[in-house]
Amino acid sequence: MQLSVVIPAYNEAESLPELIEWVMRVCSQNFGSFEVWVVDDGSTDATWEVLQRLHQRYGDYLHALRFARNYGKSAALYAGFQHTQGEVVLTLDADLQDSPDEIPALYAMIKDQQYDLVSGWKKHRQDPPSKTLPSRLFNYVVRIFTGIPLHDFNSGIKAYRGVVVRSLDLYGEMHRYIPYLAHSMGFRRIGERVVVHYPRKYGRTKFGIERFLYGFLDLLTVSFLVRFGRRPMHFFGGWGVLAFTAGLVIVLWLISDKLYQLRTYGVVRREVVQQPLFYLGLTALLMGTQFFLTGFLGELLVRLSSTKHNYLIVGKV
Repeated sequence: MQLSVVIPAYNEAESLPELIEWVMRVCSQNFGSFEVWVVDDGSTDATWEVLQRLHQRYGDYLHALRFARNYGKSAALYAGFQHTQGEVVLTLDADLQDSPDEIPALYAMIKDQQYDLVSGWKKHRQDPPSKTLPSRLFNYVVRIFTGIPLHDFNSGIKAYRGVVVRSLDLYGEMHRYIPYLAHSMGFRRIGERVVVHYPRKYGRTKFGIERFLYGFLDLLTVSFLVRFGRRPMHFFGGWGVLAFTAGLVIVLWLISDKLYQLRTYGVVRREVVQQPLFYLGLTALLMGTQFFLTGFLGELLVRLSSTKHNYLIVGKV
């Protein structure tokens, strides 16, 4: 199959008929084989009923999954990715702010220019300053932190080689950092394309200002997982050895100093336990032991954990 389109949707009953019609028109004009997967992320409006009617209209070209509750965009994307069969997989947001007319150009960048991932850049974003200004700051920090020169990491419109999305392990809020995750897995050909961005036509945004604070916290989490997710002992054990060694050196030095004073002067000016440096060394020893044990437990959890993808699908068409 040439193309798979994945669309996460949460309370988008009004926009879905227009969006799906638009996607179907563009795909049928440009591709011989394609499929569209819409993931209803626990919507509380008529999203699922709308998807059922649309499935009856478009048949095998349109498929949908329904979550039992709202699990978040990462879970929706992951579930959609696992059902795709296309050589190229493209994602769109369901709010009609992304243009399906961009699909052929993004597809061509993957197929003809051999990119692994192409991210849409909403250069002229049709959102209020309360969203655009924090977004620019967020993207600047992520760009510096990851070294990947993208202007819009969290863009909903992206294109991927199929092998990329089926290799991703998404959970939590990791969808913001898909380019970074893909890059860390060895998919280094990451590109960008300026895309059209429309004002929201129906409803209101599902994200508040708090997402930018969470975004920075998630960046620290993803960075740790990328570097040490499969080897936590390398992080915690390293700091543990460093702290334990420092504490041991301090305690041994204090004991040696006491013995030296006894041999030389026959008297000790201050007992070891009366010196503040002793408690600093003791604290370092305890911290080192705790860091080491944390790393050991982390290694056990990595090996014993079954799955992080605990969403429940209650409907499929």
